[in-house]
Amino acid sequence: MKKPYAVLVSLMLVLLALHVNGCGGNTRKSAIDDDDDSSTASAPQPVDAATAGSIVGLVKVAGTPRKPRAINMAAVPNCAKMHSSPATIEDVVPGDNGTLQNVVVYLKGNFRQYSFDPAKSVVMLDQKGCTYGPHVLALMTGQQLQISNSDQASHNVNAAPKLNSRWNESQPAGAAPVIESFARAEVGIPVKCNVHPWMKAYISVFSHPYFQVTGADGSFKIGNIPPGTYTVIAWHELYGAKKQTITIEEKQQQTISFTFGNRDR
Repeated sequence: MKKPYAVLVSLMLVLLALHVNGCGGNTRKSAIDDDDDSSTASAPQPVDAATAGSIVGLVKVAGTPRKPRAINMAAVPNCAKMHSSPATIEDVVPGDNGTLQNVVVYLKGNFRQYSFDPAKSVVMLDQKGCTYGPHVLALMTGQQLQISNSDQASHNVNAAPKLNSRWNESQPAGAAPVIESFARAEVGIPVKCNVHPWMKAYISVFSHPYFQVTGADGSFKIGNIPPGTYTVIAWHELYGAKKQTITIEEKQQQTISFTFGNRDR
């Protein structure tokens, strides 16, 4: 009576083994297929300068910007005397002919098929006269940021990103520069000094080189752009962000402008 039972059990074990091997074979095939797909994906290539285009333009401010607020530096006379006129808060700095300074203009798009050389230059942020200079700066991921203290006063640099690691570095007078970098793209990282609360700066980080901060004339120029459709974004610490969609043809230069105003606050 036991022999037929043993045969039945053996048969069931054989069928179960075949089923398991079959499932394992399917799983392995899927893994191989995925590997094949990734291996045939084309590697990122440099932008073809012969076909690249560019964007130029201005950022303007409509109406009359609010009057800059003066900073009371009575508690740090060494800083106060470094300013020929009373220092002011830099949240809105009009440029020449109704333009606007300290606006980060950048492209948003799919750049995965392109490779970019790592940024080798060092971006400088100085504390001088108990203010940050520049007030707004931009750099690439992994690019070195050097923060100096040119004052006869102690500061601390407190950066509060949302996507990158936070850091808060004390920097006494005469201390060596602080070296930092950012691993992920992020716009408008606030930086402050806890010792002197009026000291503020903003850092924007990008994984590509298509960005610029407007200066005294409110202008910007972004070059070596591969042909395609992109969103151009202008970001300001007080007015927020505005955007436009543009298409760059081969060797084409596009001219655009942005206008901020009190209604954007």
